[in-house]
Parts: sequence; structure tokens; C-alpha cells
Amino acid sequence: MLGSFPFAVFVGILLGYLAGLGVGGGSLLILWLTLVLHVPSQVARLINLMFFITAAGAVSIFRWKQGSLKLKKILPAIITGSIAAAFFSWIGLRLDAGLLKKLFGILLLFTGVRELLYRPRNCK
Repeated sequence: MLGSFPFAVFVGILLGYLAGLGVGGGSLLILWLTLVLHVPSQVARLINLMFFITAAGAVSIFRWKQGSLKLKKILPAIITGSIAAAFFSWIGLRLDAGLLKKLFGILLLFTGVRELLYRPRNCK
């Protein structure tokens, strides 16, 4: 049931929706792939990258059409983020998979705690 095609489509739609809201659908996708479907970690990261690029591209186009996204302002982030992603992917290929899993788990824990404790600031 959990590995069936219709259920995979449902999970993909749900995670795409969450990614569009900025909730972190990619992190949930990695957990789904590795813990439920037992996909190897490297394959899960590749699938997550394809998911993220697709979701980010779609959301960016919609925001740009709404006028709330200024390409001139985000272009430096796109360029430096792409360079950093390539660099750290290269480093990740040279690290032990067990260490990467532990580091990613720590990152998820810190992110979860930060989200639970986050309070918006009043900017007046």
C-alpha cells in the first residue's frame, strides 16, 4: 500500500503543496524515501534535489508573475546558492554515508526546534 503508485502520487502532491507553502516538503520527502520506502540515502538526496529544483522553479515563476519577486534582488542568491550547492555536493560525495545521515538528522532537529520556538519580530 505505502509503495503503490497511487499513494506515491498522493504523497508527491502533498509534499509539493507543503513545499509551495515553504514548510519544507523536501526534508519530509527525504524522510519518506529513506524511512518508508527504504531508498538509499544518495538516491533520496538526488530525488530531493530534482523535487526542490522543480518546486522552487514553479513557485518562483508564480511569484514573479504576481510581481512579488524581483529577479534583480534574488539573482545573487541564485548564483551563490548554486555554487554552494555544487561545492557541498562535492564534499558530500567524499564523506561517509553514516556521518552524513547523522549530520542531516542534527540539522533536522535544530530546524524543528527553531520552528517551534520562532516568534515573528515587530518591525516598526
